Amino acid sequence: MKKIIILFTACWLAGLSAFAQKEYGLRFSSLINDNLSLENAIRLGLENNSDFLTARQEITIAEQKVNEAKFLYLPQFALQGTATWYSLDYPMVLSDSVANRFLPGRVISDKRDQFFGVGITATQYLYSGGRINNALKMARANLKQTQSRYEIVKNATVLDIKKSFFNLLFAQQYDQLMQQLTDKAQHWNIRSSALDIWTKIRLQSAQAQLQARRHQAARQLEQAQTAMLVSLNKELNSTFSITGDFAPVHVNGPLAQLNLYAMEFRPELKSAIYALELDSLSMELALSKRYPDIILNGSYEQLGTDTLRDTNKQISLAMRLPIPYNFSQQIAQKKAEQQKSTLRRAQIEDKIRVQIASSFSQLKFWQEEALSRQETFNQLTLLLDQAEKTANKQGLAPLEALQAYAQAAYDYLDAVRNNLTAKAELEWAVGRDL
Repeated sequence: MKKIIILFTACWLAGLSAFAQKEYGLRFSSLINDNLSLENAIRLGLENNSDFLTARQEITIAEQKVNEAKFLYLPQFALQGTATWYSLDYPMVLSDSVANRFLPGRVISDKRDQFFGVGITATQYLYSGGRINNALKMARANLKQTQSRYEIVKNATVLDIKKSFFNLLFAQQYDQLMQQLTDKAQHWNIRSSALDIWTKIRLQSAQAQLQARRHQAARQLEQAQTAMLVSLNKELNSTFSITGDFAPVHVNGPLAQLNLYAMEFRPELKSAIYALELDSLSMELALSKRYPDIILNGSYEQLGTDTLRDTNKQISLAMRLPIPYNFSQQIAQKKAEQQKSTLRRAQIEDKIRVQIASSFSQLKFWQEEALSRQETFNQLTLLLDQAEKTANKQGLAPLEALQAYAQAAYDYLDAVRNNLTAKAELEWAVGRDL
């Protein structure tokens, strides 16, 4: 009985764990378009971005090139069989495609016009002047550079999604606010027969301006939704919604520390470093042509004119020294490319420092401005609530107050949007989330 209880408890816990994992997967799955969080929007955008997917495939290709370079250390084997029918008045050697087979003609037998052979050949480089080692190092450096390009595409895609996400949050908040304000204006008893004609004109104009603000907010929301669909790379007729905190954020940290982070995490700089490494390896590869190749070759063959009764065996040790005519030109070219990569790396470092300084300054301004405008907006909200309960709502003054409140709300929401966008741009400039 005790074993049955233990088994039942284990099965129940396993089922509960599986259910929890299923719910977690559903809750955070990018396939669900209802109430997308920022994290899910980023995941969905990356899954649908063709540039990001292409960069990921390039990593797979670079990994296979590394594996291919490793095979250069192993002996190269070849199996070949030939069947030749000939009519010769003089001996000849067949082409490379049929293993350079020598046909003696009538030297062996003037009655035979056919020749058969099967064999195996093994070739091993004992020394290559470092060319095989450098080929593997170049493949690995190319893999690192490809991974850096992958991170560059990923960071750019994430930044674009964040901007679209924050812009859509702003548009949603502003559109909802303008709907509330126009509804208030419609419910208030603003018109009065005691007003003169000039005041009535101004009153009607103020109502039209408030209604125009509402239409503009709805238009901005429509444009933000379209931009979000483009960032997510989804069909423009797709339906979705997003949810997230739309409030000012504050980032602490000295500028020097952010620069250190960027030198460590920014993929553009890593890519430039790997490019410089590739140029150094290309230089070594060009210099290695001064050294010979030492090659060990062995073969075993069974051959004959009618049966495979004859046997050939051989082991050869060869030394080959290439003498290229353009050796000095290649060295000069590789040195120039190496110097170019060095200058490009320094240029990228300076550019990153400028981007961080600009983004950091932008963030400091907007995080202070957002707090200031938030305080003003909160005070106006309290005053508007108080006026709605106690004040007279006739005449032009209530509409002018609503217009002033709408402008203050827009300024505050726009400051929050710029604050969040500046943080996203600073994170892109640093190369990591803050």
